[in-house]
Amino acid sequence: MRIFTFISLCMVMAFISACDGAWNNPYPADESDDNTLYSSFQERPKHLDPAISYSSNEIVFTGQIYEPVVQYHYLKRPYELIPLTGEALPKVSYVDGEGNTLEDASGDVAYTIYEITLQPGIQYQPHPAFARQGDDYLYHALSGTELASIHTLYDMQQSGSRELVADDYIYQIKRLAHPGLNSPILGLMSEYIDGLGEYHKTLQQARSGDEWLDLRDYPLTGVEQVDRYTYRIKIKGNYPQFVYWLAMPFFAPIPWEADRLYSQPGLIEKNITLDWYPVGTGPFMLTVNNPNLQMVMSRNPNFHGEKYPEEGAPGDEAAGMLVDAGKSLPFIDKVVFSLEKETIPYWNKFLQGYYDASGISSDSFDQAISFDAAGQMGLSESMQAQGIQLKTSPASSIFYMGFNMRDPVVGGESERARLLRQAISIAVDYEEFISIFANGRGLAAQGPIPPGIFGYLEGEAGINPFVYEWVDGQKQRKSLDQAKKLLADAGYPDGRDVGTGKPLTIHFDVTASGPDDKAWLNWYRKQFEKLGIQLVVRNTDYNRFREKMSSGNAQLFRWGWNADYPDPENFLFLLYGPNGKAEQGGENAANYASAEFDALFETLKSMPNGPARQAVINEAVELLRYDAPWIWGMYPVSFALYHEWYKNLKRNMMANNTLKYARIDTVLREQRRAAWNPPIVWPLLVIILALVILVTPAFIAYRRHEKKVVS
Repeated sequence: MRIFTFISLCMVMAFISACDGAWNNPYPADESDDNTLYSSFQERPKHLDPAISYSSNEIVFTGQIYEPVVQYHYLKRPYELIPLTGEALPKVSYVDGEGNTLEDASGDVAYTIYEITLQPGIQYQPHPAFARQGDDYLYHALSGTELASIHTLYDMQQSGSRELVADDYIYQIKRLAHPGLNSPILGLMSEYIDGLGEYHKTLQQARSGDEWLDLRDYPLTGVEQVDRYTYRIKIKGNYPQFVYWLAMPFFAPIPWEADRLYSQPGLIEKNITLDWYPVGTGPFMLTVNNPNLQMVMSRNPNFHGEKYPEEGAPGDEAAGMLVDAGKSLPFIDKVVFSLEKETIPYWNKFLQGYYDASGISSDSFDQAISFDAAGQMGLSESMQAQGIQLKTSPASSIFYMGFNMRDPVVGGESERARLLRQAISIAVDYEEFISIFANGRGLAAQGPIPPGIFGYLEGEAGINPFVYEWVDGQKQRKSLDQAKKLLADAGYPDGRDVGTGKPLTIHFDVTASGPDDKAWLNWYRKQFEKLGIQLVVRNTDYNRFREKMSSGNAQLFRWGWNADYPDPENFLFLLYGPNGKAEQGGENAANYASAEFDALFETLKSMPNGPARQAVINEAVELLRYDAPWIWGMYPVSFALYHEWYKNLKRNMMANNTLKYARIDTVLREQRRAAWNPPIVWPLLVIILALVILVTPAFIAYRRHEKKVVS
């Protein structure tokens, strides 16, 4: 018996000693202390091709891999553009209709010319598209036999690189017009880049099936190569916001070699495309793309180098934001994104130290946030005890519900449809939504322009008069009786169609995947029930939802927008007619079309900020409120938590390439993980003891039997 017990205890101790670190560590042992940032994702990015990608869950990746010519300064506020791959900011000049150069934009500007010069010596990441043997590219014309052995990009084992040149940026601008890509900004950019609309038609005529179009063979009038490192973009009229677009992945470089490689039908069939395997010059490159488990970005060994800023906004030095001034970027070697579909497991892993940062869901809000006597929000004592940092900032964003203006019931310009939309806008109580589901982290939206963006108005001047009234110095949502009267005037008394007597039914397209979503979906149903309207929820995943939106098959939907750049034009263009999603593939998801609004938009977009521009914005916003293509929803306030080992923290709501600035104190992280996740041994000891107790009678009986046999 003593021998059996001794062996059992030895097994337990051997098991314990074999477990190096916390037993619940979800990462491999060889990664537990490396220079890695750990994050998560809920939905796999559908598009990583910069000509197509336009979602927040995609730019997390594209922003780190691709490099436009300019970027936002990480620290300075107000936001300031600085060179990235460019030697300097673009040189801007203006010409009139006869080609004469103007001194400034105050004259009759026919065209604006942006001249951009690149830094020489920048190299692309290692990639099979550049692999060569002599003058021949190894993988540009794969045979059937070769394709049979290729299942992922990494099965092409040879790679190469080359220098970034001006023609790579030109090639990407041309790709915006490629008929096979359906870039979401083609419609908008065709309004500005000279000849881009005509170029799209040229490529449509030239395209033949799946045959590769070498865009180098098709000149674009609005883009000109000056020399190896310099190019010009010709913009129709004066569009000062265009420089902001140059900071986005849409205008990052794509080498023709990658386009050629990925155009092969045999690779497309295996999903080996630019949408899945991007290629860039940025600090990171995608090395694992397994959407059912993990996505990994690793340091680009060919990165040209960049320094942490040496100056910032007032107070940055005191806040420790300049400790790394002048040091080479990036500071981390790898970023690991793990699939997390449920908020509770994700939150628990953050508290255990296995994610470096976290948002705050409604379920975890009370655990993370507390209120002082004055009602001010702050970190709870338990969060402070863990050294967790809270960063809050007004998000340059809006979440809204949109009506499909092509729909015969809720859409169109008829008074009946407009009154219906206004009635619903009153009934959907977003103050209540913010209180229940956002824990007060937001403001009920009064129009498309959020706080912090020029054109937003405070107080009585800024309320939506079709949904709110100003009472005793405060805005107050109109009563349900007023909404019901509008509904009756629309021909739906008590929610029934006067013509047919049938109850009005509206279909609501959403992306909801977890059990937490049931509560807010029920809340939306109750908002419509207040008017007697039946709301039918059509739930789907995000990629399918985007397809329905692109085809114009939704009736009512919920969506949001994060600012691409700090200008009201970037929000108002979401309702610009020529930017309609169903017909033009743009970002006007409601497919709203108003000649009056479009004229106002075209006027204000090129105006400098000031009283005159504010007056035009006010007129445009008031028209939108009257037509009500959106239920205006909410302006969110962003709350994020970071562990104390996460350094160089300053929220930048405009920049998309900020992971290169992050620094992780890996020693501190390992110490905290060890302290927060001690091995719990007693259950194993209890199990062993129970086994000993269970086995002992049998062992004793066996020994007795042996003695009898011997005797």
